[in-house]
Amino acid sequence: MYCTAILLHTLVAAPLALGAALRTRLDNRIGKTPPMGWNTYNHYSCSPNETIVKSNAKALIDLGLADLGYRYVTTDCGWTVANRTAEGSLTWNETLFPSGFPALGEYIHDLGLLFGVYEDAGIRSCQTSIEQAGSLSYEAQDAALFTSWKIDALKYDNCFSDAATGYPNVNYEPSKSPSLRFANMTKALAAQNRSVLFQICEWGVDFPALWAPAVGHTWRIGNDITPAWRAIFRTLNQAVPQTSFAGPGQWPDLDMLEVGNNILTTAEEQTHFSLWAILKSPLVIGGALKDEVTSISAESLAILSNKDVISFNQDSLGVSATLKRRWSESRYEVWSGPLSGGRTVAALINWANESRELTLNLADVEAQAAGMLKDIWTGKTVSNVKSSYTATVAAHGVMLVELGDTTVAGIYPTSKFGISKQNSVTFDSVYANTTSDSHTLVVKFSTSSNTATTLIVQSSSTQEKTSIKVPASNKTVSSSVSLSAGSANTVTISTTLSIESIQIQAPTGIYYPSTSFTLTGSAELTQCGSGYCQPVGSKVGYLDSTSTANVTVPARVSNSTSSKYVELDYINNDIAFSTSWGLGSNSRNITISLNGGSSVRLEVPLSGRHSELFGPGLGWWDTATLGVLIDGWTTGDNAVVVGNEAGNDAFQTWGADFVGLRVFD
Repeated sequence: MYCTAILLHTLVAAPLALGAALRTRLDNRIGKTPPMGWNTYNHYSCSPNETIVKSNAKALIDLGLADLGYRYVTTDCGWTVANRTAEGSLTWNETLFPSGFPALGEYIHDLGLLFGVYEDAGIRSCQTSIEQAGSLSYEAQDAALFTSWKIDALKYDNCFSDAATGYPNVNYEPSKSPSLRFANMTKALAAQNRSVLFQICEWGVDFPALWAPAVGHTWRIGNDITPAWRAIFRTLNQAVPQTSFAGPGQWPDLDMLEVGNNILTTAEEQTHFSLWAILKSPLVIGGALKDEVTSISAESLAILSNKDVISFNQDSLGVSATLKRRWSESRYEVWSGPLSGGRTVAALINWANESRELTLNLADVEAQAAGMLKDIWTGKTVSNVKSSYTATVAAHGVMLVELGDTTVAGIYPTSKFGISKQNSVTFDSVYANTTSDSHTLVVKFSTSSNTATTLIVQSSSTQEKTSIKVPASNKTVSSSVSLSAGSANTVTISTTLSIESIQIQAPTGIYYPSTSFTLTGSAELTQCGSGYCQPVGSKVGYLDSTSTANVTVPARVSNSTSSKYVELDYINNDIAFSTSWGLGSNSRNITISLNGGSSVRLEVPLSGRHSELFGPGLGWWDTATLGVLIDGWTTGDNAVVVGNEAGNDAFQTWGADFVGLRVFD
């Protein structure tokens, strides 16, 4: 609910005016990659002590974790006391830290590690059994004190901070943006002659991605992680609209890791660690490494020590993975992002409660082939992967792969996909996102012919043969081709010319805006502010389990029925603040059904990229897109119904708002 101990994607919130000097401070050669370290809170809550911090810091060295990059050691809440000294200074709890905080910092520095401290931007830090003073109105004095202790990182929380509402412990609807209070500490730190990693812990209340990069190095995207598997889904749903804000020196923080706390299965810990890493979140260990009664398990230590996963997080490109596809009813989804050296990292999460075989279509991660695929958690490396990769994924586990020597999606070199026989070449493993006879086939020849010629194209989708004239001197020729959804298509081309490659281009499809739908029940069409609810400017809201938006869509199919790809534009800014401790998921339900058949459901993540308090439309005007394959299309008119069929069984009664959809026919 609040950041009682932690390190700390489109568009408005009150802009923060910061001078050049302040921006220079943030470019202080730290935070160029996501920070890594250890923090007391997840395991010890607000009850740390000197022995605990020292033993865990020493364990970072002894277990080899420091050598892998885990260097920040942060004592979270519980180190200070309620009252300041007569001089107005913060001080440590002498019972818990008898040697004092400066001495603790020296111990950590002597180990070659970095010293992190927790404080709060309010009059006191978040509610615990121990009252502790906050830094509100003491920013300059506290920054000077912290600098005298030679701290390397400050995690700054957000409790007891809103004077206009009586300084409540937690306020998810503050009277004004918290950004100014965090900027005050930024200025205070900037006045000191020491580079300090500043970690903003504002809980995502005012969409800090819009202002935090100018104020700190990391910012929490949402409420605290909870010690439960469901927190992973909730956190990832909140991360979806924020991934584009990640970059050197500015990192969205998904919160500390639960790896090693005996909360998750080994497969769940692998998923948790993998996604935090590829989304470029700070990697902050929240489990006990070593104390008088606890030692981290070998399995959890191996996860935290995986050099490949750490390298994805620390990659010099600094680009976060993004959500590519989600199959809510089949309970899996795909994330991916670029790495330096032209590589790609991709993760397929199995949300189901059972182990099963799942397939990653490379086209979903912008590739068609990979000369090398490394399956990180199985340790398996495969060469010359074409169009898809299938593997068994444990319940709640992840298929995490690194792709190298990739071919761009839609390109099929003869050397990789072609099988030559006499005067023909058959290309196998040809992928299509939709079933349609409107795909475009582009044939590229190795050399051109001096005379006009003809080639014959045959697709496995229909077995029909099409003749294409190739003018003299042409090195390319294009034609329509029929393909079925999936990667099992073959395309055979008969010609005397040498073919270098083929390219498949999906149909552009036809867009159906929400304004063209007929509404039933409580569904309501709403005009959005200028430039929002793109590309329509309007949206349909108030979709409950009995309300629908209906439209007739003409289509063409080669068989009796077909599967077609549909891209759905939706809006969701239902942020799980108060419900994040329970079943709050940051998601809403939306369904599509066709010709009276069963609906296909998507549990969509957040799309809002503005503050839900002060931004335009309160974040409910920001569109996002997810694709889904819909079965049951017939030739002629098709009745398409957008609704919220499973509304009563979903996380929220009201469905996501609907902007429009594109049918790839």
